[in-house]
Amino acid sequence: MAKDLAIVLNNGSINSAVVTAMASQRYRPVMIFADTAPGASGRMRAAYDQQVAHFKPYREYSVPIAQAGSGPTQSSASIAADPRLSANISPQLLELLPILAVAVKSAAHHQAAAVYFGLRVGPGTDELAQAAEFCQIWSEMIQLPCGLGETELMTPLLELEPWQVVDVGFQVSAPFERTWSCLEETSEACWTCRGCRSREAAFQQAGKPDPLRVARKI
Repeated sequence: MAKDLAIVLNNGSINSAVVTAMASQRYRPVMIFADTAPGASGRMRAAYDQQVAHFKPYREYSVPIAQAGSGPTQSSASIAADPRLSANISPQLLELLPILAVAVKSAAHHQAAAVYFGLRVGPGTDELAQAAEFCQIWSEMIQLPCGLGETELMTPLLELEPWQVVDVGFQVSAPFERTWSCLEETSEACWTCRGCRSREAAFQQAGKPDPLRVARKI
């Protein structure tokens, strides 16, 4: 086993930057961009590319993932945008299945010690229990049936509130200025959509300046 390698799922988001920074403290990352809608999220891909330049991973891949159904999808990195809202997260967990399958296959290829991804549900009891069980099943499947007995599935953000993710990110020097939260496909963040408002609230609650805003003002 390559004990110094870890597979990191990264979609250019804040959560992705934080888990990649956390993984990089212990391992050489192999970054994977799971492209669930090729051509439909250019800004997220651009943020991912910027993070690749920042982290300089051992390897990086962009993998097209075919998603079933034609309805709108939600970022797998942050299922609950507002932890105060209760929701059935089963559809979002289903979306993770092909993405995690790619990560596990890559872990087997590289004989990686861990698989990191930025799944965040928040402290909601029912949703957290559902997501924790989902992750536990995947861990057992990876280690036993898949023969990757020492490979760990790491979801360090699972129970955190958005502001706590920001706080952890500052502790591990995550490159927040190389992340994208806006729901609009524009050259600059709009700061009015749901994604931008959630981001702004997270930094305000954490009592931290948003490096993306600071970078744009310079």
